[in-house]
Amino acid sequence: MSSDFQQPPADRDPHLWQIAHRRASFKSHLVTYLLVNAMLWMIWYFSGSRSFNSDFPWPVWSTAGWGIGLVFHYLGAYVNTGNTIESEYQKLKNQKP
Repeated sequence: MSSDFQQPPADRDPHLWQIAHRRASFKSHLVTYLLVNAMLWMIWYFSGSRSFNSDFPWPVWSTAGWGIGLVFHYLGAYVNTGNTIESEYQKLKNQKP
């Protein structure tokens, strides 16, 4: 659970509230990623850097590095880890003598 997680209102399911919070956070992160990286690629393109015989455009580093973090944020927000935890709990419970 992230440190900026807010307690749900009294009439909301805390588990669903947490999932909704993670997904909203990911969507905000995605929009920021797209806007900032689009700006960096435009700066690279319009600054003439592409004409200096540079084999590798510099914005690729921020796009790739930040993209890796974005993938992990997506996995945390949309991959259903709740069922995995529940199934592992049930396995351990069934192994108990």
